[in-house]
Amino acid sequence: MSINKVILVGNVGRDPEVRYLERGVALATFPLATSEPARKSADGTEFPEQTEWHHIAAWRQLGEFCEKYVRKGMLLYIEGKLRTRQWTDKEGRTTSRTEIVAETLQILSKKQDQQPE
Repeated sequence: MSINKVILVGNVGRDPEVRYLERGVALATFPLATSEPARKSADGTEFPEQTEWHHIAAWRQLGEFCEKYVRKGMLLYIEGKLRTRQWTDKEGRTTSRTEIVAETLQILSKKQDQQPE
């Protein structure tokens, strides 16, 4: 048995881009940033804040939810699974992308609720 599960809490990097595919199936995609705060080790070594950007894909009703309610700057809780896609462009270059296919999404705070930095 194996498990493919991802849990993220982070900020939306831009408003979702939504496309409707065959039979009206919604697909919302957007970047999500997660950050580890800066820290200093016991020996005085400083580590700067590190931000990771994740590609999120939300299908069907979850995609429609994202289209209506998710906006840049919101803090989200996302559960999903990793999926890697690979494609070849017109020039013959192969590209791959690892994304999180969202299965559960919860808005933790709206953009206007967040404190200024």
